[in-house]
Amino acid sequence: MHAAVGDQLHIHSRSVGMTDRTGEITEVHGANGEPPYLVRFEDGHEGLVYPGPDSIVEHSKKTS
Repeated sequence: MHAAVGDQLHIHSRSVGMTDRTGEITEVHGANGEPPYLVRFEDGHEGLVYPGPDSIVEHSKKTS
């Protein structure tokens, strides 16, 4: 998994009744865009995340 600052991290729920989580990657701590990522979630919470197989990165569209 590779990401950059500004990309969106989507964590899909693994349990019935729980919602998916989405947040913006604000820092990349691994080499070459690898985890862990500091993520600011929609509810304002920030946390260091090591994404699992239930997560995907949506790359931001950068304009020049």
